Amino acid sequence: MYLVTGGAGMIGSNIAAELAAAGHAVVVCDWLRQDERWRNLAKHEIADIIMPEDLFRWLAQNGNAVAGIIHMGAISATTETDVDSITHNNIRLTLDLWAWCTDHGVPLIYASSAATYGDGHAGFDDMFSPDALARFRPLNAYGWSKHFIDRRIARIVAQGQPTPPQWVGLKFFNVYGPNEYHKGSMKSVVAHNAARVAAGEPLRLFRSYRADYTDGGQLRDFIYVKDCARVVTWLLEHPGVSGLFNLGTGQARSWLDLGRSLFAALDLPEAIEFIEMPEQLRGKYQYYTKAEMERLRAAGYAEPFTSLEDGVSDYVRGYLRQDDPYR
Repeated sequence: MYLVTGGAGMIGSNIAAELAAAGHAVVVCDWLRQDERWRNLAKHEIADIIMPEDLFRWLAQNGNAVAGIIHMGAISATTETDVDSITHNNIRLTLDLWAWCTDHGVPLIYASSAATYGDGHAGFDDMFSPDALARFRPLNAYGWSKHFIDRRIARIVAQGQPTPPQWVGLKFFNVYGPNEYHKGSMKSVVAHNAARVAAGEPLRLFRSYRADYTDGGQLRDFIYVKDCARVVTWLLEHPGVSGLFNLGTGQARSWLDLGRSLFAALDLPEAIEFIEMPEQLRGKYQYYTKAEMERLRAAGYAEPFTSLEDGVSDYVRGYLRQDDPYR
């Protein structure tokens, strides 16, 4: 069986869906809270659900049956300011799972983030060494927590210390797609705006505050969540692959491109307005991200990534415009 922490979240539930569809037993570790994220799991056969506070007790009793741990659980809000909570959930838990997987010979795939790259001035190359990682300066506590883990694991590997038999960190770029509805302000622009735009309202995007980027011309590497799930299942099928890898498409697309894809998916004419960015975000805003994908490709992953247009179309028509939008 596979254990997916954060398995009721967007990425985690899509991974759980992929694994369950392939016939694997899937155990989810997550809080379901008081929203409807239980629906992220409702269409799939899940072997067990455990609370995060019970995780290591459960592993003590069932660890011999675990074929791999996919650790997606984290506080993922880039606006979170409770750094003690971020440290407890994002750093301490990951290091404890690393130690458990090392001791028990269990593969570990964990979520890192493109937020580790900061403003992008040091590039987006997923080189994995203590010196290479030292160049990056995350802009928020969430990005710092993910960078902390990448650097710690890089040091462990560089020193030749024991590791899990397979270990992979995935630097997720701008992920969008089904099952993100519980994320509040951290939902994708597509999820936030599809219903509003369908009702005749304009799409509102942030203005640019840099002369070298037009309004809506800020660039992101948008990746469809189904692609993320497929990469994870491929990694589990290739236990000889370990390392830190970017997970984007390798293409930088503008927010205007995203907006136009949304209107096309809804068969509506474009109506886009630009609004002021909140003051607290202006100094921490990434104007450009693009995943360098050569290392994952060199490791053997050959599947194409979904284009922005096709991903938005599938998301809007196959999920957001349906009575039941869950995967």
